[in-house]
Amino acid sequence: MGGPLKISPLAPKAFPDIPVIDGVRFSTIAAGVRYKGRTDVMLAELIPGTSIAGVFTRSLTRSAPVLDCQAKLGSDPSQGAAIVVNSGNSNAFTGQHGVASVEAITTAVSNIMAVPIERVFTSSTGVIGEPMAHERIVDALGTLKASLAEDSFAEAARAIMTTDTYPKGSSAVVDTKNGKVKIAGMAKGSGMIAPDMATMLVYIFTDAQISQADLQSMVSEFNETSFNCITVDSDTSTSDSLLMAATGASGVHVGRDESGFRAALRDLMLDLAHQVVRDGEGATKFVEINVTGAVNAQEAKVHAMSIANSPLVKTAIAGQDPNWGRVVMAIGKSGATADRDLLSIKFGDILVAEKGWVSPTYKEEQGASYMKQSDLVINVDLGLGLGEATVWTCDLTHTYIEINADYRS
Repeated sequence: MGGPLKISPLAPKAFPDIPVIDGVRFSTIAAGVRYKGRTDVMLAELIPGTSIAGVFTRSLTRSAPVLDCQAKLGSDPSQGAAIVVNSGNSNAFTGQHGVASVEAITTAVSNIMAVPIERVFTSSTGVIGEPMAHERIVDALGTLKASLAEDSFAEAARAIMTTDTYPKGSSAVVDTKNGKVKIAGMAKGSGMIAPDMATMLVYIFTDAQISQADLQSMVSEFNETSFNCITVDSDTSTSDSLLMAATGASGVHVGRDESGFRAALRDLMLDLAHQVVRDGEGATKFVEINVTGAVNAQEAKVHAMSIANSPLVKTAIAGQDPNWGRVVMAIGKSGATADRDLLSIKFGDILVAEKGWVSPTYKEEQGASYMKQSDLVINVDLGLGLGEATVWTCDLTHTYIEINADYRS
């Protein structure tokens, strides 16, 4: 790729202040995995007693690091653990070389960090199909270990970026019935974003004491209404991984039914998911799509994703064109149940179409004015049942083409 990308106009004003999560330390380095002069490897060290849960891409061509992580979930939490992430090369579709790279990295981390190999989790993001120079990561491990620090969260979030224009972080302090705990998360993702699980790497840490089963239950549940409800370009990555670690360092036990913790974790995951969409490659609009009145929730999501993934809808939004006919098109092609004469469409609170025709109260200038906003809401009611779903997307601009046409250059 060319030089640094212009920061998304939808980006937060600054990286948030992240509280230190006891039981985890971070370090980063510029190892030169692909690019020169930018940090590209992150190491996280976790104390013994840490529970680890995860969700991953369902791609049938998922990478060697993903397969390795999936196999290691549920490993003995009494031992310490480590997470190593690199950007620049996804180590995907690299055959036995990819497996060998994972083995080399995890073995080296196990030795230098004195943790069992089944407690070493790796993730890779970047170009597909190119063998990874894993020796560059292995050679950097000594420096990474020596520079571990509990307050290096922001640097870690930056090291995992690829085409992202800003690092993504979120945190919460929660008063549970057993005491106060903290949660912090980071994410990377900008393009190749679609459910199962969107194209991202996500790492969430808490000092709460949570069993692996309870942690996995919450992560899997909240993933469905956050990261699995976003799309930038409809393309599912080979490398999507979300890992959550509960260090237990606070000594505060949290169960899967702890309402305050559940709400905080759900909100944090949704915040990170939204940040990914706001950094969609070339994005200038953040779009929420609400579908109600569907036969069931599953069909509501099918309709919502059909709208969100439509290039015609997304380019109309980029051009600030209130072309509601493209929303009608996307509903009609989705494959889920719909009745032309029952559905209604709103842009924000503006009733655009109803009963199979444009609303008699709608004025084009209203829609055109609304579409100039950076944050948009499209509401569709199908008039068929009680099913509903919400998904989030962005517009599709020429910059998306420029970024991806030049991705390997």
